[in-house]
Amino acid sequence: MATTRNYADVIRRKVEQDSELRAAVERELLNGRIASLIYDAREAAGLTQQQLAELVCTRQSVIARLEDADYQGHSLSMLARIAEALDRKVRVELEPIATKSKRKPARAKARPRRPSDKH
Repeated sequence: MATTRNYADVIRRKVEQDSELRAAVERELLNGRIASLIYDAREAAGLTQQQLAELVCTRQSVIARLEDADYQGHSLSMLARIAEALDRKVRVELEPIATKSKRKPARAKARPRRPSDKH
């Protein structure tokens, strides 16, 4: 294998070869995209974080956290509230993952039974 000096090529190759690393990178990219979408929509509406927070009945610090690319706790309900306040809509898609080999679909984990659950 030829030696490369381009760090982006080295990283790309490592990500392609490691499925766990690839999944982690995808999660971080998603978090960054969501943060950017919120920030860009708020800015386009001409609102401060405080003003948006008031419209969605939360605190400015929550909006700041949602606009942070490192934040991992986005909720669909909060995104919907923000979208509504900004006269937008949320669109969610589940895209197939392009993989080299077919794999079996993951089975959903059964939730534990509670005493109140009927048999």
